[in-house]
Amino acid sequence: MGYAYIFGTIFFTVYGQLVLKWQIDQQGNLPEAWLDRFSFLFQLLLNPWILSGFFAAFLAALSWMAAMTKFNISYAYPFMSLSFVLVFILSAVFFGEQVSTQQIVGFSLIILGIIVMR
Repeated sequence: MGYAYIFGTIFFTVYGQLVLKWQIDQQGNLPEAWLDRFSFLFQLLLNPWILSGFFAAFLAALSWMAAMTKFNISYAYPFMSLSFVLVFILSAVFFGEQVSTQQIVGFSLIILGIIVMR
């Protein structure tokens, strides 16, 4: 069950990041004027999708707390780097973000590191 908590943390973290990016991309760029920036960000806070991203962050924190009851942090924390890999892959799929050879090599090293740590 401990691994379910770790992967719940990863899932909710990835969901939150992707939904925030998706909704912010739909709203456009941050305005230049300070007051307009505040209004822009406040409107984002009222967006139900953005709120679901914040709620996902809360669920990720709860999952992480549960995982900490099952594992040493030195063992569990490297798994969190999988969230970077998943966000990278899914941002390329959903948002068409560029993928470079250096990124692929770097993320391969992260995965290799998790395998070695295990």
